[in-house]
Amino acid sequence: MLALLSTLQDGRSWSGADLASRLGTSPRTLRRDVDRLRELGYPVQARPGPGGHYQLVAGTAMPPLLLDDDEAVAIAVGLRLAAGSRAQIDDEAGAASRALRKLEQVLPARLRRKVTALHRATETAPAAGVAVSTRLLSLVGTAAEQHERLVFDYRSRDGEQTGRRVEPYRQVLAGRRWYLLGWDLDRGDWRTFRLDRVTGARTTGERFAPRELPAESAAAYLDAALTAPRHRAVLTFLAPYQLVLDRLGHQDGTLEPIDDGRCRYTTWVDSFEWLAVTTAILGVEFRVEEPAGFAEYCTQLRDRLARAVP
Repeated sequence: MLALLSTLQDGRSWSGADLASRLGTSPRTLRRDVDRLRELGYPVQARPGPGGHYQLVAGTAMPPLLLDDDEAVAIAVGLRLAAGSRAQIDDEAGAASRALRKLEQVLPARLRRKVTALHRATETAPAAGVAVSTRLLSLVGTAAEQHERLVFDYRSRDGEQTGRRVEPYRQVLAGRRWYLLGWDLDRGDWRTFRLDRVTGARTTGERFAPRELPAESAAAYLDAALTAPRHRAVLTFLAPYQLVLDRLGHQDGTLEPIDDGRCRYTTWVDSFEWLAVTTAILGVEFRVEEPAGFAEYCTQLRDRLARAVP
């Protein structure tokens, strides 16, 4: 019966003769095994007569799983990692722990001994990241798969909270952290978001056409983004806090008032070029506090622009 279920799970339609031949059984035994699968809750569709077939279709309830030895051990190990937050999944609701207990209760003694021995002989390093809820992972994953826009609040590394509108592309587990790669609609560019910093996520019901990713894969893009050198820059704007805040809009960074006519902006950037352009078009006077490299770049840019005007 396990072989029958495994064969049907490929999604194909099988004629009775072909299926019986593949399994090396008689049509009568095949019909009996199909009936047993139905009794267990598996929705096996059958069409009799010429051109008839057997096919496993989607049902409305979760049927019991029939696993071979290797599959059972693999699932038990995966559930134990998830229950211990080693997969950076928040198991606060205990879903992984409950599933593991149910599985261990029905494992044959030989497999239970194998799983126990594997667990006792294995150590995992303490997780450095923050676990993410299965609800959020499911929400983001479904939105990416169905090409549906997301809105959420995002906390930057400096603690600033901003609202985001994103076309989700992929979730990536890297370096013990979960990331979302998506197109940020307000910034008009690809962005990566740590999912442990995302709150209030919801879908909008708006569909989008997937954009072409400027990398071989989401994992490759994330790796390049995480390893790219970033520079900390501190600027003093010579204007009131609220005025600068309104003009900065959704720029990444932290803005704090100094007095009635000045405020300090701290940000991390991949390039001085981008920071120079975005601050210059704000129409607000500013002074570069640090780093010296950015001040030098601004001087070079000023001279270059001056030479461009006859």
